Amino acid sequence: MKKLLILLAGSPATGKTYLIQKIREQIPNIFLITPDEGKELFADSVGFDSLAEKSELEKRVWRFYYGVLALYMDAGKQVIVSEYPFSDKQKSTLSKLANTYAYEVITIRLVADFDVLWERRNVRDLEPERHLSHLMTHYHYLDQLEDRSKADNHITKEAFKQIIQTRKYNEFQLGEVHEFDVTDYGKVDYSHLIHYLKRKVESEN
Repeated sequence: MKKLLILLAGSPATGKTYLIQKIREQIPNIFLITPDEGKELFADSVGFDSLAEKSELEKRVWRFYYGVLALYMDAGKQVIVSEYPFSDKQKSTLSKLANTYAYEVITIRLVADFDVLWERRNVRDLEPERHLSHLMTHYHYLDQLEDRSKADNHITKEAFKQIIQTRKYNEFQLGEVHEFDVTDYGKVDYSHLIHYLKRKVESEN
């Protein structure tokens, strides 16, 4: 049985969560793991009182993420999906895990016009569903902020652009790569990709 690690890569606000939903409609038996899930889990269970503490907590997040990923790979889960603005910082570890447990890696890279991404990110960060820990320099479980615009760790447009360029989110690739321009969501058609993934999974069963 061929095993797949599907990485949804690309800058924040490219619609990776939506794509996961579309994949799940056709391939329901996937295991989904994301670094952001770990960040929110540790923020709620441990919390942080400064950016320095938040940075230290993120080290635990990545140990957790890679550890869980390795456990499911070792158990032989056929299809594992992960989404994140992946960069070269994660490439070597992901590659090593895939090689160790014999997983074929498929990268789905989403790209878009920067100004569109910036507007989408602003909207997303103000939504109540967005975990507050992503927007704060300090956070503990049950903290609330009614007006999200007053969060004290909003990224600036210049810093957002710099991170995308420095970390080369638009260039990440590991294994087979499929790239989509998601500047206009209305023009994006994932049907061929998802049918391809479904055929790939079914051909190995």
